[in-house]
Amino acid sequence: MREFKVDPKFIVANEVSLRNLYDATHTIASLKCMDALDEHARDFVRRSPFICIGTQNLDGSADVSPRGDPPGFVKIIDQHTLAIPDRPGNNRLDTLVNIVSNPNVGLLFMVPGFDETLRINGKASIVTEPGLLHSLAINDRAPRSAILIKVREVFLHCAKAFRRSRLWDPNQLQDRSQMPSLMQMLLDQTTGAPTDTDEMRKKDADLEAEYRKTMY
Repeated sequence: MREFKVDPKFIVANEVSLRNLYDATHTIASLKCMDALDEHARDFVRRSPFICIGTQNLDGSADVSPRGDPPGFVKIIDQHTLAIPDRPGNNRLDTLVNIVSNPNVGLLFMVPGFDETLRINGKASIVTEPGLLHSLAINDRAPRSAILIKVREVFLHCAKAFRRSRLWDPNQLQDRSQMPSLMQMLLDQTTGAPTDTDEMRKKDADLEAEYRKTMY
């Protein structure tokens, strides 16, 4: 596939030029940003089983990671503080390594069936305080660490993106079988997937067994 390149004269290179492309924002959008979790934000957090967390390293390289658990898995400690359990994963630790070097994070909270989202920006740290980790345990398994967020900005985000995408519409569900399994795609991208169907099925089954064993 040929690499796409943009003529530099069509690149928006400063904020003034950017804002000239758009109408001014309306009053509510300007005023809605809070510096603490009000009752509506707290209710949204308690209902959410899924978030995305955006981080950057010192060089500015960005990463976004999904986090999911039963609703309310992000613990509200006070109106300025949240705690996110770090459940078992692949141990790349991309998010955690970024936080250690650059604490600025952005969170996007989603609730199934809600077209609106909640956005929270703040500063994060990685903590191992035993009492906190115990309070985040599931099936008697506490996380090894938690991401502690000091909230700086909180605001609700409108429904347009979810309505455009029709994300929660059952009629928009795609057939997962139209793409290879995750394990096959990963092997295709790395060491090479086996051509033998039975061997590939075994690898898929092994991944499912690993899911069941290491969820918490």
